[in-house]
Order: sequence, then structure tokens, then C-alpha cells
Amino acid sequence: MNTARTGGYGACLGGGIGGVRPSVGMRRELAPDAAIAAIADRQGGVIARGQLVALGLSASAVDRRMRARRLHVLHRGVYSVGHRVVGACGRRWAAVLACGPGAVLSHASAAAAWDIRRSASATIDVTVGRTGRAKRAGIRLHWRVLPRDEITDLDGLPITTPARTLLDLAASGLRGRRLEAALDKAELMRLLDFADLQRLLERHHRRPGSPALHALLSRYHPGSIDTRSELEQLVIELCDSYRLPRPSANCVIEGRVRDFHWPHARLVVEADSYTWHRSPSALDDDRERDVALTLAGYRSLRFTWEQVTQRRTYVAAAVLRALGAS
Repeated sequence: MNTARTGGYGACLGGGIGGVRPSVGMRRELAPDAAIAAIADRQGGVIARGQLVALGLSASAVDRRMRARRLHVLHRGVYSVGHRVVGACGRRWAAVLACGPGAVLSHASAAAAWDIRRSASATIDVTVGRTGRAKRAGIRLHWRVLPRDEITDLDGLPITTPARTLLDLAASGLRGRRLEAALDKAELMRLLDFADLQRLLERHHRRPGSPALHALLSRYHPGSIDTRSELEQLVIELCDSYRLPRPSANCVIEGRVRDFHWPHARLVVEADSYTWHRSPSALDDDRERDVALTLAGYRSLRFTWEQVTQRRTYVAAAVLRALGAS
């Protein structure tokens, strides 16, 4: 995980400010700052008021640093050090610190931190126990006491284990190919022990999402579907929705990687994102790929983002007909 820079704050610790040698009082004031910078560096550029007090700072010393813009309030009792800009790591740390002892990063935010599922949400998910603090802006609280073996840390940040994170995603309504893609990513990154995941599901067999995750595991083959883009994942979901046989994904045919392949029907489907297929050279390459497949005796279909998301029935009917199914 990348940590935010603590920049100008720690840079002024040694030889004074603006070339002026610090007085005895100023040196006493700056003495804890190296420790503050070290803690913030481990926490994405943020620090909690309780940590400052533990370093020996008084309330007035904290306030002076705030007035001097060495500390900037992110949440009540949580500050960024040296500047206001913090990255994703800092925002996660700030949310967990703001929720008090025992708080852990969870749900979609934990999935993003583990890099098993991206999240564009600015809201941070935090699970707290019965003594968790009141709601904070930008933080989504989940009130639940977690067993100790369902909590770990990621570069020091308290977080739900990957297995518990997957269960929370399923409990939040993630289903189908999206849930399978998260499971695929966790398995690919060697974050999962499937025996531990099964035991977790047995422990929480009544929790929402547990049946869906259990059903997925019952038919899951690690790495069976390797989709490289959101558009390709949507094609897999479409096949499941319309009960089409699943294709092989991202396989090499005639010297090129093809998005989807149904070997028994010699059918290839390419999913075209506007981002990567709009330039003249990309269009020429697409046509050459289609020609190579046709000459080799394959049928090739292409579908766009709009077709896959807005004209699902059309896409499913076209694939069905190409497969020769009744």
C-alpha cells in the first residue's frame, strides 16, 4: 500500500525554519515532531489525537500545530500531517482511527485495499463493535463484533481477512460474475485458504450472502475464467443470465489472444471497449484479426459496451444463433 508523503512537516526538523537557528523553546516544541512524522508515514500521512497525546503532546501543543497548519483535521480527532492531501491509504487509516479502538476496515473498502475488487466510492466502510463511535461523514459504519480470526492487518492497518471480506461483499448483495471475479482475484493473489473459507461459511451459515458464496464455491474452479476488463466480465454475466454455455476467456487462437471462444462451435466473440478500439490503427487491427479467424474457419462476432449493457437480449440471441442452439 502506498503511503502519503509527510513532506514539508518533517523536512524542517533538523536545521531550523527559513535558515533561522531554532531557539531552545522552539527546539523543545519540535522535539516530538520526528516521532509524529514517523507514525504518519506508516499510516498514509495521518495521525490520531490519542497517538499525539501518547507522544507527550498537550492539548495546547496540538492546537498550536493546527494553527500553524502542521496538522489538518480530517475527522474529529484525526489529522493529516504537513498537508491536506492524502491518498487512498491515508483515507482508510483516517476512517479507522476516527472510529476508535477495535475498528477495522471492511466490506467494499477492504476489498479495494486487498486489491480483489475496485471501488470508486468515496465512502469508507468500517466495522465497529458495540463500543464503536457515532457516525462520521464519509464513513459507512457496520455494527458487528468480529471474531479475532476474522481480523488481520495490512501494512499495520486493521482490516477484515480476505475470506471475511468476500463474505461481507456477498452479504452486501454482490452476486454472480462480480462475486466470482473477486474470488478469482483473491485466489490468484494467493490470499485465500479455501478450507478456511469453508469453515467461515459454516460458522456464519445464517448470515445473508453465505448461501450465495457457498453455492459459488460448490461449482468454482480456481482461475477458470480470466477476464481482463469490466466489459468482458459483463459478457460472462450475460451468458449466465441467458443460460448460454460459458466460453473460454483470453485464449490464443491463430497467434492472437481472443476475448471469448466456444471451441465446439468454432465461435469467437470480441468485446470492444470504445477506449481501446476507436483509433484508425486499432480498427485496422480488429479487421485483420477477423480476417485471420475467417480464413481459419472460425466465426467471429463483435459487441460494444452499449450492446452488452443496453441490448443484452440482442447479444444473447446472436450468440445463441451462432452456437447453433435451438
